[in-house]
Amino acid sequence: MTAASADPSSGTCADGPSGAAGTDQDDARPTAPDAAAGLSTVDRIAAVQDRLAGWISDLSTLHDLTERLARTRTLDDALRELLRAGAFLVGARRGLVVLAPQDGLGPETTVGLGLGHAEIGHIETVPRRALSYARILDGLPEPGAGDDAGAEARTEIAEPDIPGEKDLDPRLREVAARLGYAASYAVPLTAGAVGRLGAAVWLYDEPAEPGERRRHLVGLYRAHAAEHLARLLELHRSRQAARTLREELLPRRLPRIPGVRLAVRHATGPRGGGDWYDALPLPDGALGLAVGSVTGSGPSAVAAMGRLRASLRAYAVMEGEDPVAVLSDLELLMRLTEPARSATALFAFTEPPPGVPGGPPVPAGIGGAAPRKMLLAGAGHCPPLVLGDLRAEFVETSLSAPLGMLACWEAPSVEIEPAPGETVLLYSDGLLHRTGEPMDRAFARLHSAAAGIPRASRHDPEAVVDHVVRVMLPQGLDDPASEEDVVLLAAYFEE
Repeated sequence: MTAASADPSSGTCADGPSGAAGTDQDDARPTAPDAAAGLSTVDRIAAVQDRLAGWISDLSTLHDLTERLARTRTLDDALRELLRAGAFLVGARRGLVVLAPQDGLGPETTVGLGLGHAEIGHIETVPRRALSYARILDGLPEPGAGDDAGAEARTEIAEPDIPGEKDLDPRLREVAARLGYAASYAVPLTAGAVGRLGAAVWLYDEPAEPGERRRHLVGLYRAHAAEHLARLLELHRSRQAARTLREELLPRRLPRIPGVRLAVRHATGPRGGGDWYDALPLPDGALGLAVGSVTGSGPSAVAAMGRLRASLRAYAVMEGEDPVAVLSDLELLMRLTEPARSATALFAFTEPPPGVPGGPPVPAGIGGAAPRKMLLAGAGHCPPLVLGDLRAEFVETSLSAPLGMLACWEAPSVEIEPAPGETVLLYSDGLLHRTGEPMDRAFARLHSAAAGIPRASRHDPEAVVDHVVRVMLPQGLDDPASEEDVVLLAAYFEE
C-alpha cells in the first residue's frame, strides 16, 4: 500500500516500528496534485483509493491503541501503555515518561520502557538543561500558546543524531553511547484545565527522526492519552486523600500486650470505605479487640467510621469487661446521632493474664501458660475463627441485627478460651465479598485457608494473616478492580 500525499494524516503505521525507525517513506512522497499529474483517470482513482486506505489504516491503528489505553485503571498502567503505544507510532524501541503535574501536587514519578532503574539513573546524571524532556518540563511554550504558529512545533524536541551533533552536552553524548541510543524524540503531555502533566521521550538505537506522518499520529494519540491521564490523576489523588484520612483514623501501631501478639492486614477500596479495626490496651493488662463496618463509601463513610471507632474506644475503657454494654451504648449513640446509617461491629474483651494484679488466679496444678477467657459480642458482624494445632473453627456468636437497625438492641455475649498457641482471627465481610463467591462458599474458603496454614507458621500471627490473604485474595489486597474494604486482625496467645 502506498500513499500519494504528504498530508500528515496520510499513509499507514500498521507496519509498526522497524530498525530504520525514523525513515518514513510516505513523508517524502509528492503531494497529491503532483502525484496525480499525467495519470489516467483509472490511475488517479487508484491513487485516491490508496490514500483513503492509508487514512483508514491509521485511524484503525489509533482506535486500537486508544482502546488499550482506555482499559487501564491506574496511573502506572496508563503511563506504561502510553510509552508502548508511542514507541510503536514513532518507530522507537525504548523510552521514558516523567509525570510531574504543573500544579505541584504530585505524584511525581518516572516510568521506563526497555530501561531499568539503573539506566534511568544514568540518564538523570545528565545536566537538566541538556535533557530534551527536562527542557519541556522547565517551560517551553504549551501547544496553542499565543498567536505564534510555531509554538506547537517548539514543544517537540527531536535530536536525530546525538553522536554527531557537536553542540550537545558532552555528558549527554557519553550517557547515550553507554546506553546505546543515538537519537531521541521528546513531547509534552498537556491536558485541558490541568495544564502540563509531564513529558515523554522515545529513544532510537540509530540516528533517526520521525517524519511528519508519525509526528501527526503520535500527536493525536498523546492528546487523547493526556486527557485519560488527567482523569486517572484526579482519581489517584482522591483515593490517596481518602486512604490517608482513613489511615489517620486507624491505629498507627498495634499495642504490645503481655502474652498476646497481634498482626493486621487492611486495604481500602478505591472510593474509601468504612471498614475499621482497633486493638485497645485496657486496665490491668486486659485487651479489647474490635472490628466493624459502616455502610456506604467515600468521605462520609470514612468520617462516620472515625466517629464510631472513637466512641467504641471510650465505651471500652469505661465498661470493656461487658461487651454487650459496649455495643448497647454504641447502638444508642448511632440511633441518636446517625439515624440514617447502620453499621456492624464485633467487640471482644480479653481478660488479664492469670496471676497479674487484677487478673484471675493461676489455676492449681497447671504448668506454663493458662487459657485466657475472651468475652465477645457481635452486632450483625461475621463470627471470629479460632485456629490452633488441633482445631480451626468459627465461634458460635448470637445472631443480631446491625447497629442502628433495632429499636432496642440486646444480645448475649459469648465466652471462649483460646488455648496457649492458638490464634483468634477477626475480619470484615469485605474479605469474604472480595472472593466473588456466595457467602457460604466464602466462609468455607476462609475455613479451608485457616486450616491449611502450615504448622510451622501457626505460631506467627504475621505469617497467619499473610497466608489467609494469599489464599483468599490471589489478586492481593490492593486489587484495583475490587470496591471492597478488607480487615483481617489476628491475636495469637503465647504458650
